[in-house]
Amino acid sequence: MNPNSSKETQQEALKVAKSIQKPGQTKEQTKLIAQGIEKGISEYKKQQKAKARERDKQRKQQLKVKSTVGENEADDQLDQNDFQSPSKGAMFMILPWGLLIMSWFLFALFFTR
Repeated sequence: MNPNSSKETQQEALKVAKSIQKPGQTKEQTKLIAQGIEKGISEYKKQQKAKARERDKQRKQQLKVKSTVGENEADDQLDQNDFQSPSKGAMFMILPWGLLIMSWFLFALFFTR
């Protein structure tokens, strides 16, 4: 097992390796599988930490920009962005009603001919 990994990660990897162990599989093979799983878990944790650091940097940068620009100007920019691009949720709420109205209109048009 990797000495850099925590005991918890090592135990979790061994537990998973034993749960998927096939009949006739040697302890050495199981140990190698556990090492692979442990490496995968460690890589996943590293990626998640890197993503968290990047999100934190972006959040701090946004806070810094907001504090230097001023709250009112930043709020005005946010309001303008809201008007320029409607949210997906609003579009999905309008869609069924629009289709219903259009179908009734076409239905009435069909029977008036």
